[in-house]
Amino acid sequence: MRAVTAEQRRARLGRRHLLAPGERAEDPAGAARAMVALHGTDPSSVHLSCWARTADCGVAEVERALHDDRTLIRLTAMRRTVFVTTPDRAAVLQAACSREVAAKERRKLITLLADSGLGGGTEPGARRWLAGAEEAALAALRQRGEATAAELAADDPRLAERVVLARGSRNEARASVAARLLLLLAAEGRAVRGRPRGSWTSHRYRWSPLERWCPQGLADLPAADAETELAGLWLRAFGPAPAEDLQWWTGWTLTRTRKALAGLDRVEVDLDGTTGLLLADDQDDVPEPEPWAALLPALDPTPMGWQRREWFLGPHGPRLFDRAGNIGPSVWWNGRVVGGWATDADGRVVHRFLEDVGADARAAVAAEADRLTALLGGTRITPRTRGRTWLEEELAATGG
Repeated sequence: MRAVTAEQRRARLGRRHLLAPGERAEDPAGAARAMVALHGTDPSSVHLSCWARTADCGVAEVERALHDDRTLIRLTAMRRTVFVTTPDRAAVLQAACSREVAAKERRKLITLLADSGLGGGTEPGARRWLAGAEEAALAALRQRGEATAAELAADDPRLAERVVLARGSRNEARASVAARLLLLLAAEGRAVRGRPRGSWTSHRYRWSPLERWCPQGLADLPAADAETELAGLWLRAFGPAPAEDLQWWTGWTLTRTRKALAGLDRVEVDLDGTTGLLLADDQDDVPEPEPWAALLPALDPTPMGWQRREWFLGPHGPRLFDRAGNIGPSVWWNGRVVGGWATDADGRVVHRFLEDVGADARAAVAAEADRLTALLGGTRITPRTRGRTWLEEELAATGG
């Protein structure tokens, strides 16, 4: 079995993920395609992930791609997580991952409705009640063109009803049917998160029916074909890697992962004692890129692309990942995580190293920090990971 070194994997990372300066994309859509999809749970991370992979894009360019040209679209996909990708890739993700997510979300919502006494308090009644609420929500969305959950709730009394979340726990809360229903419609590919209320860092979205956002709709692909295509896209971007990493990334079962991979022409390689996979037409080593530095945001698709991360993360995982497995802002040098970054009270990017990286790396990272500070234009970034990062704690202690 051919061995692939960690150095070669890091060289691929720099080139395939468009982080080496000579590899950067021309526009946000190109950045998203290179990564299969960008994590979109944190709205600001979409912009920052695009900026790290393009040369001249700022807030306006990403906003135009998301909301005007609509070359990017938000959808609920792998692991019930929001992603941003191009419409053609969205069709693959929808068939390969979102449909299953949507089926689970529909069952959960029916249970919530019944437990909250709607539809007579029974699951069959809640199912019928939900069908009427769906029709009302989609009719209101089409009438308005776009709307917030609160606006929909004002259009029909059914959408203003409340359901109880986490009943009996310390996290018990009440939410409108409109808010929960929009999440289901998004997972089913019938509604789309549009321009948020407020700034580009806001997650208070307006919603639109899919056909308004994407008139041609999303291609209706067979699930098995889509799963194999998605596995190939992931291997092209993240390979070589173990099959278990693909299983974790997609949220599939082991059986589904094996079936998806069985449709690909692939080879096994040795990754320092672990069996990894490469596409058969992608076995040649890639040249080492020129030295590069990157400041990646929380939940960036690069560090979130694998479950086994020691080959680029080293011992720094506990400082950068929270208990839920979400990474905060990270500093990279030549394919390795070497530190973290945050914004101070004035919106300036500050960074700290977790190891000695040398003068060249320090200068390159400082230049990236200056570039990012200019792009942010004074906006302070607060990652939506659980708890503050180690650097945010340090800044808070010093009044930064």
